[in-house]
Amino acid sequence: MTGLLVVRPGALTTVQDRGRPGYAHLGVPRSGALDTAAYALANRLVGNPPGAAALESTLDGVGLRALAATVVAVTGAPCAVRVSGRPVAWGAPVRLPAGAELEVGRAESGLRGYVAVRGGLAVPTVLGSRSTDLLSGLGPPVLSAGMALPVGPAGPDPVPAADAYGLPAAPSQLLLPLRLGPRPDWFTQASLAGLWRSALRVSPRSNRIGLRTEGGPALVRARTGELPSEGMVLGAVQVPPDGLPVVFLADHPVTGGYPVVGVVPPGPALDAAAQARPGTPVRFVRAR
Repeated sequence: MTGLLVVRPGALTTVQDRGRPGYAHLGVPRSGALDTAAYALANRLVGNPPGAAALESTLDGVGLRALAATVVAVTGAPCAVRVSGRPVAWGAPVRLPAGAELEVGRAESGLRGYVAVRGGLAVPTVLGSRSTDLLSGLGPPVLSAGMALPVGPAGPDPVPAADAYGLPAAPSQLLLPLRLGPRPDWFTQASLAGLWRSALRVSPRSNRIGLRTEGGPALVRARTGELPSEGMVLGAVQVPPDGLPVVFLADHPVTGGYPVVGVVPPGPALDAAAQARPGTPVRFVRAR
């Protein structure tokens, strides 16, 4: 029997791949791995194709038992990694004998870790993706103890001895490049000018749906009334009635009725947002 058995699910561990873009018109969010660079590196380390499904853990890791010999790699938030109690490498391919237990420890910095297994996780696809979407409920369930995770056949790509691409450390300050629009006119010019100087923090209420902010001056509306619901995109910065920006992440809703002051482009900044712990300082800077 092949696959992995969940011994310890951790605080929140989900199956993720590159998501299911292209279905927003049907009300289906994108989903997918939040830290795209760490996810891609984990797959490269075990010789998987770029879109193979892997695990995304949150803060305190995950424990797995191999039902057959395989190769795994752990990336994302740095942490201690052990196989049947013995320390092994983080950020490198690790051979996992049949029956051995992989213990991915608590994040030493950052927030989210990625565990790729050679062959990829072969859970059923929904609309072309194996991603768990916390908002819509699509995809496989959140991991629980005793769950069996099937693994697909290994591909032709070899497992590298090392990877040429490093990952940045978890941010001590989160700098988010912001392109204003489409609704900056809903806010006063003074508060928009203050946005570039605001010392915000990551709120503990953040999740895969959005990175919430706290601690800074609120954006002040220049207009009253309600905005009809309109489409939302990855990285949209929506401003609810409390005036504190929310940066939409992978499980964001496809529509929303609060004004969007701007958009953080996909890329390294959103990857860093995936690793920003509550309390991390946040600054918005003008996107080039």
